[in-house]
Amino acid sequence: MAAAGAEELEARERLSLWDRRSEPLAPLTDRQTDSVLELKVAAEEIPIPAELPIEDLCSLTSTSLTISLSGAVPESTEGILQQGFSALGLEDDRIETAQQFFSWFAQLQTHMDQDEGAKYREMREYLSGFQDQCDAILNDVNVALQHLESLQKQYLFVSTKTGTLHEACEQLLKEQSELVNLAESIQQKLSYFNELENISTKLNSPTLSVNSEGFVPMLSKLDDCISYISAHPNYKDYPVYLAKIKQCLSKAMHLMKTYTVNTLQNLTNQLMKRDPTTAPHSDNAFTLFYVKFRGAAPKVRTLIEQMEERSEKLPEYRLLLGEIHQCYLDQRENLLSPSITSTITDLTSQNNRDHCALVRSGCAFMVHVCQDEHQLYNEFFTKPTPKLDELLEKLCLSLYDVLRPLIIHVVHLETLSELCGILKIEMLEDHVQNNVYQLGAFDAVVKQMLEDVQERLVYRTHIYIQTDILGYKPAPGDLAYPDKLEMMEQIAQSLKEEQMRLQTPDASFSDVHLEDPEANNLIKSGSSESLSFRAQNTISPADLHGMWYPTVRRTLVCLSKLYRCIDRAVFQGLSQEALSACIQSLLGASDAILKNKTQVDGQLFLIKHLLIMREQIAPFHTEFTIKEISLDLKKTRDAAFKILHPRTVPSFFRLNSNNAILEFLLQGTPEIKEHYIDSKKDVDRHLKAACEQFIQQQSKIFVEPLEDFMTKVTALKTMANQGGPKYSLSQQPWAQPVKINDLVSSTYKTIKTKLPVTLRSMSLYLANTDTEFILFKPVRSNIQQVFQKIHMLLKEEFSSEDLQIIACPSMEQVNLLLSMSK
Repeated sequence: MAAAGAEELEARERLSLWDRRSEPLAPLTDRQTDSVLELKVAAEEIPIPAELPIEDLCSLTSTSLTISLSGAVPESTEGILQQGFSALGLEDDRIETAQQFFSWFAQLQTHMDQDEGAKYREMREYLSGFQDQCDAILNDVNVALQHLESLQKQYLFVSTKTGTLHEACEQLLKEQSELVNLAESIQQKLSYFNELENISTKLNSPTLSVNSEGFVPMLSKLDDCISYISAHPNYKDYPVYLAKIKQCLSKAMHLMKTYTVNTLQNLTNQLMKRDPTTAPHSDNAFTLFYVKFRGAAPKVRTLIEQMEERSEKLPEYRLLLGEIHQCYLDQRENLLSPSITSTITDLTSQNNRDHCALVRSGCAFMVHVCQDEHQLYNEFFTKPTPKLDELLEKLCLSLYDVLRPLIIHVVHLETLSELCGILKIEMLEDHVQNNVYQLGAFDAVVKQMLEDVQERLVYRTHIYIQTDILGYKPAPGDLAYPDKLEMMEQIAQSLKEEQMRLQTPDASFSDVHLEDPEANNLIKSGSSESLSFRAQNTISPADLHGMWYPTVRRTLVCLSKLYRCIDRAVFQGLSQEALSACIQSLLGASDAILKNKTQVDGQLFLIKHLLIMREQIAPFHTEFTIKEISLDLKKTRDAAFKILHPRTVPSFFRLNSNNAILEFLLQGTPEIKEHYIDSKKDVDRHLKAACEQFIQQQSKIFVEPLEDFMTKVTALKTMANQGGPKYSLSQQPWAQPVKINDLVSSTYKTIKTKLPVTLRSMSLYLANTDTEFILFKPVRSNIQQVFQKIHMLLKEEFSSEDLQIIACPSMEQVNLLLSMSK
């Protein structure tokens, strides 16, 4: 019993360890715990018999739970016990002793224990079955895992073997590819060396021709070999192969040079051995020179193109191309030099008296030579060379060497001027500027020739100015003024009357032909409109070119020759010298006319020719800055005007530009801002002086007695103002009314008599109403001022009776008399 109790106690302790709070041996899940709690709640609802001992409560609860689940709960305790004993199989036994009780109790307890653990045993058996199944499953799983592990090991083995094999295959393929590439690279590198051997063999072949189809491809392969071997100096036997390359290149270039040079030389020899009866400079000969060469150009052009293509890469080809250029140009020089020299000699003999025709034909010939040579050069070559222009310049110098000795001996300015025009306009401007590339060599020679002609022209102009202008000795007919003007006027009047009679249009100046062809050229150059003043459609005989004083005509013709031929700065200097010399000659001629005729004729001759010069030199300065004069005439009148260059204003104003100049020059001394060149200033200065002298002299002729009278009166007043004795003008013997009457009457008579003569001379020389009015206006003003002073003096000093005796003309009478000049 004790042992049983101990076991039971030990069992209870073990059971208590299953579900202890800390570290349970068999912890319940949440679901299991919930189930136990539900059972506990259900057990608490069952009434517990009072007779059962407390320690049997658990077992009773379990039994009662089983019973309560199986049937209804009995109502009496006795029934309950009865059922209990029946269940235990002790309904027939009796307990009489304590031993029996304890035996019964032990049996009961054992039975209860068995009943209580039955469900656990069942559960254990049930779970054991599951455990067996799980063990079987686990065993199967382990077997399966073993199989899988075996399969995995086998897979890994196979996979490893396969990967190793694959990597080995890839490595082999890689090595194979590298070996193939290496073999190809070696083969490619060796190909240049192998090809070099083949090229060397071909070049040494006696049957090789530069015209064969394989020659140019062979040159390309040779270029590739040269480029490759030269780019790898670190290769073994580099010097050996480099030497072989040079040998092959030299051999190929030698073949090309030999063929090209032989072709050109043979061609030249054939042309030089042509029919000797043919003139070397004939057109057919020159044509043959070019036709033959053009026909041979395709034979060598292919080789020359190969040289030109490679000349930028290899210096050897560049040197070869230079040698070919030199050979070609030498052959052309050998052909052309004798022919050109002969042609120039023939042209010289044909035009030995016409230098202009010689220069024009010689230059035209060289222009064609230069153009033809450039075109022929382009048939052989595609790249230019300076050696071609050197050859052409050498050929052109042969013309220069012939022309220069002739040019430096030309005397006539007309010839030198025309030569300048030919060289400057026809050759440089018309030909060279339109074809600078082909005529570069010709341009240099023509410029050198032009400089020689200009130098000769300037030299001869200096001599001409000194001998033909400044040193001119006038003939009697040159100084026959105004006789020649009157004669020309009569002729013009008779022609006009004849034209009016025939009812034909009036003759104009444009229909008058000058005897000097150079003067006609001057007129055509733009000066024709400025040769006459046409304010009233009249022509002065002095305006006709044939009536100009010879030095004026020579000066203007000389300037017209120089204007387009020499530089502007040189022209300015020569024009200044020529105009100064011309003015000196005009001054001398004016003095001679004044001595032979009258002072008016000398003065008007000078004024007219200075006006002609002033007008004619204007076109020579059209390319200069516009000449502008600003005037401040406040001292004389409130007016301002500008005088523009004739070429900058309309033609109707240009005809009267000299009138504006003349009016300006006669305005006293206004403030002037001018931009004239020196030559114009010199002409203007002398023109102003001549006009002032004319005005002064004419004023003296008309009113000199009255001016002398007013001078005496002024002196008398001055003495009285300075403390002298008082005076009475009427008491002076020279101031008696009768004396004054004689004075004013004679003055008025002089004006009335001589004024028409003066106006007639002005009309004859000037033939322009505006010009005459401007020139005579100061004279008229001087006369009016003198008479105004006389009238004021007479009113102050004389009585009305004396005034009647004096009978001085009124201002209306004087103005009416002077109106004849309007």
